[in-house]
Amino acid sequence: MNAASPPRPLRRMLLAALLLATATSSHAAPPAELPALNIAIEDTSVSGISSGGFMSVQMQVAHASTIRGAGIVAGGPYYCAQDSVLKATTECSCTGEPTLSCKVGDASAAVAELVAATRAFHAAGRIDDPAHIARQRVVTVVGGKDALVPAPITRQLHGYYDAFGLPAAALRPVTLDAAGHTMPTTAYGGACGATDEPYIGKCGFEAAHAILDWIYGPEVAPPRTSPTPAGRFVEFDQRAHIPATGVFSYLWGTGLDKTGWVYIPPACAAGERCRLHVVFHGCKQGQSYLPLRRPPGGGLYNGTTFVRNTGYDRWADTNRLVVLFPQAVSIPWKNPNGCWDWWGFTDADYATRDGVQIRAVHAMIERLASGRRD
Repeated sequence: MNAASPPRPLRRMLLAALLLATATSSHAAPPAELPALNIAIEDTSVSGISSGGFMSVQMQVAHASTIRGAGIVAGGPYYCAQDSVLKATTECSCTGEPTLSCKVGDASAAVAELVAATRAFHAAGRIDDPAHIARQRVVTVVGGKDALVPAPITRQLHGYYDAFGLPAAALRPVTLDAAGHTMPTTAYGGACGATDEPYIGKCGFEAAHAILDWIYGPEVAPPRTSPTPAGRFVEFDQRAHIPATGVFSYLWGTGLDKTGWVYIPPACAAGERCRLHVVFHGCKQGQSYLPLRRPPGGGLYNGTTFVRNTGYDRWADTNRLVVLFPQAVSIPWKNPNGCWDWWGFTDADYATRDGVQIRAVHAMIERLASGRRD
C-alpha cells in the first residue's frame, strides 16, 4: 500500500483517469445529502490504516478538543513527513522501495522536532491545544511482518503521545506478529501475513472491535450476530462539504472523491442519541481505486470492499454508533494510489485545521451532529 510510490506506467494511469472520470459522472441516481442526526459530537472518534492511520492522527491532533480517541493501524506520529514526500516514503515509512532506500529506524521520525512543530502550530492558532491529547484513549495496531510501515514508526508514535501527557493506561499497543501490512479482520480478506491489495487480512483479530472497545469501553455491547446489516450504508455527496479550491472542488484539486459513505444504525436513524466514528481507508483502498486484480466483490473498482468488510457496522448496530467513511481519490502523477494527504500534496496546511481534507471531513462531522437534541 505504497503511500506515495512513483506513478505506474503512463498508459495505465491514463486509463484509470479516463475510467474514473466516466464513473464520477454517471451515477444512476444523485447521491444523498448527509443527514442531521442526534449525535454527541464530543464523543467523536477516528481510526484508519496506513495513510488513513496518519490522517487519523492529523484529525485527532488538529481537532483534539473534539476527538475522544483514535485507533491507528500501521500509522505514525503527527506531521511525520514535515512537508516532504521523500521523508514520508523513506523515514516515516518504507513505501518508496525499491526506488528509494528505506531509512526507518528507532529515531527516524525525529519526534522532538514533531513535538516542537505541534506546539508552534498551536501557538499560531492552526490546531487545537495538544494538551487535549492527554484525555483521549488510543489503540495502535502493527503487523510484525509489515515492511511498509514497520513497528519502529508506531513506537515513535507512542513517544509522540507521551510527550503530550497521554497516560500509559490510556494507550493500548497491539502487535500481531503474523500480520503484514493489512487491516486485520476475524475472517475476511487475504492471508494475514500478506501485504497485497485490498490490504484486508484474515487475522482472527478484528481491529474494528479492538478500536471501538478501547475507546468506548467498558460499556461496549457485543456485535450484531446476523451477517445482514440492521442499518443502512448510505452513499452521500462529499462535494457539499469540500471547500471550493478552483475548477475542480473535488477530485484532482483536493484528493477527495465525489461521494463518501456513512453507516447509520436503526436507532440513530430513529433519532436516539448516538456517537460518531470516522474511518479513513488506506492507499489503494478507496472506492474509486482501480486495482490490478478485480476486487472480491467483482467490478473494476474497489467500490465498498473496505467500507462493508472491515467489521465496523457489526459493532455500530448494537452500540448506537454512526460510522463515517470519507473517500480519497487518485490524482495521476501526484497521488496515484489514492492516499490521504499526510505529506502535503494538497496544500501547505494539510496537517492543520485549515487543510482542505481536514476541513472537509470536519464539515461532514458537523453536519452529522447538527441534529443534536439536548
